[in-house]
Amino acid sequence: MDNRERQLAGIRNGWWLVHAGPRALAAAVALALTPAAPHAEPASLYARILEVREQSRFVPDKALTQLLKLRAEAVDAPPATQAELLNQLSVANMRAGHSDAALAAANQLIAYGKSLRDDAIVAKGQMAKGYVLFDRAEVEASHQLSFDAEKTAATSSNLALRSQVAVTVGQTYAEMGNFPAALVKLQNGVDMARQVNDDPVMLVGALNALVTLYTQMKEYDKASAALEELLTETEKLRSPGRMAIAKNTEYGLAIDSGQPKRALRALLQSLDLERKLGAERMIGVTLVNLSDSYLKEHDYPRAAQYANESLRSTQLTNDKSVEATARVNLGQAYLGMGRVAEGKKQYEAGMARYEQENNKPDLQAALREYGEALERVGDLGGAVSAYHRERALSNELFEKQRRQAMLELQEKYETEKKQRQIQLLRQENQVKGAEIDNRRLQQRVWWLLALVFALASVVVGLLYRKVRHANAQLEVKNLELKAQSTLDPLTSLYNRRHFQDFMRERPHADQPPEKRAPHGDDVVGALFLLDVDHFKHINDRYGHAAGDAVLRMIAENLRVVLRETDMIVRWGGEEFLAFLPAIPRHGVDEVARRILSGISSQVIRYQEHQISVNVSVGFSPYPLAPANEALPWERAVNLIDMALYLAKAHGRNRAYGVRGFNNFQRTSMEQIEQDLEGAWRAGFVELSVVLGGDQEPRPPGHSNVVPLKRPSPEAAQNSPL
Repeated sequence: MDNRERQLAGIRNGWWLVHAGPRALAAAVALALTPAAPHAEPASLYARILEVREQSRFVPDKALTQLLKLRAEAVDAPPATQAELLNQLSVANMRAGHSDAALAAANQLIAYGKSLRDDAIVAKGQMAKGYVLFDRAEVEASHQLSFDAEKTAATSSNLALRSQVAVTVGQTYAEMGNFPAALVKLQNGVDMARQVNDDPVMLVGALNALVTLYTQMKEYDKASAALEELLTETEKLRSPGRMAIAKNTEYGLAIDSGQPKRALRALLQSLDLERKLGAERMIGVTLVNLSDSYLKEHDYPRAAQYANESLRSTQLTNDKSVEATARVNLGQAYLGMGRVAEGKKQYEAGMARYEQENNKPDLQAALREYGEALERVGDLGGAVSAYHRERALSNELFEKQRRQAMLELQEKYETEKKQRQIQLLRQENQVKGAEIDNRRLQQRVWWLLALVFALASVVVGLLYRKVRHANAQLEVKNLELKAQSTLDPLTSLYNRRHFQDFMRERPHADQPPEKRAPHGDDVVGALFLLDVDHFKHINDRYGHAAGDAVLRMIAENLRVVLRETDMIVRWGGEEFLAFLPAIPRHGVDEVARRILSGISSQVIRYQEHQISVNVSVGFSPYPLAPANEALPWERAVNLIDMALYLAKAHGRNRAYGVRGFNNFQRTSMEQIEQDLEGAWRAGFVELSVVLGGDQEPRPPGHSNVVPLKRPSPEAAQNSPL
């Protein structure tokens, strides 16, 4: 399983893991950023509470016992001391797995602050409650409490509290995918933490959060610089537990930036420190990450060993998030070892938790790896099912990202429009002022009337030119906005929305063609759907920049292979769609062959690496007309998508084409769409396969296009496709 999914588990339980979801900070770093004692209060009781705060991070059960003893002493303590005791009781109960008690303490803290009309105490209680709700997978409610705490603490003079709130809100924005807003909040939190002199833990926690955000944003240079400062500040604390947290942060940056040896070294150092401390919850997370490291090396027995150790640890701590990640790792290890039934059971149990958390990006990555693992062990049906689930989730996320980009563009356009309106209003005010001055001048100085009139004419002319220039700029901006809404920014190909609009507006799009080629073959349209083989491996091994280079190469190659009149679309993620409006029917297979060979022949030079890629293709003539009734283009695309999955399941680097239909009166389109391969075996569909490259030696002069004839009734039951 990809490291990004498993990081979230440990964060929610009160320590830092680098690739955690942004909310991680709320239950980890922010819990570390507890404001120091006010100068006016006696230091003794408050200082002992802060000592227990550190113990709570690593051995929460012992810390909870100490806090309950201190509760009797705090009856007559100042409000700030009583509030901090309630805060730490909520945190310690949450880390010890006592969710209800933690929530009750947080609610009591909020009520206490409201009774005193103390916004600082109320904000502290709102954050504590938000951490507990996130630990219970109530994500939206947790988000709202973070924003409520920010409003409540806005007027507070407590710099440590405001830094804590800024860091928590920054991580909330990061979890929502709004990285620019998250970066602003976290940088503010770090700046304020530098000014807190009596609690150095504040700066360490804020830097931890900033390193993680930079890692999520793939800003590895900035993340490395912040990590260096984090390690320096952590050394000053002389705390083995804090150093273990920093090493987990270093692990996340190293594994994401392609430094597996450094990542493994950091994990082992962290595990050694955690075991000396007896920090069972941190041990569980580190064991999960170790299992992930060995999965990447395909050392499945060791990966299973560490995953099982992590499961045993979570049974002691009742940490459901870490347990879910450990089960996914164990499932992948079992599948790699050939223990298919056990592997599937563990995988499904782990993904159920991701679904409960509504963590769609991590669930998508888990489903993709699940499908690949099932494919490797020969469970093609299970693999296709996992791919279908992943594809539906991918399309949903891709559409969500597109809508967000459009909203950002629209917001930018509206801002520029308002600025232009303000400028025009200022110009209008200037014109009115000039006219008033002209009238005064006319009354006082009659002999200067001609000169004033000339000057006024010049001013009006300049203003008119400015208005024309502003209108011209507005038209240019409108054209740019229209282009951005129809083109994919990475590949400069058309996007899915443009293709959908084109097909809806295209007259008679679904009617059978009537033209014929000179040699008697009829002219048809054609649809081709491409998917990059093993694209995730390229991203994992070389980084996302290399993946972007691969997508651009494929886009350029399609422009070379196809004609200018053909429409090429980035369909979503690593998928491309090509629509050829007119082509001889006998030439459809040849186009598929050109696409496969053209892309396979390219080598991308990225840094010191040379990357070669293949694609799998589903295609068909268009329109498809079973029983002389043309299918809508949406169903045609769905059918070639099924053909694409057949190409994936039967070896990749090949194209499967739907040539036509037979005996359609004995079946239905719904049955064919549910099981394309079964429909072919039953003789209802004619397929052909085009092999990429030289997968099977062929005599000179022979094509690599293999028409798939319907098997004989006697062989149809046993013959593979």
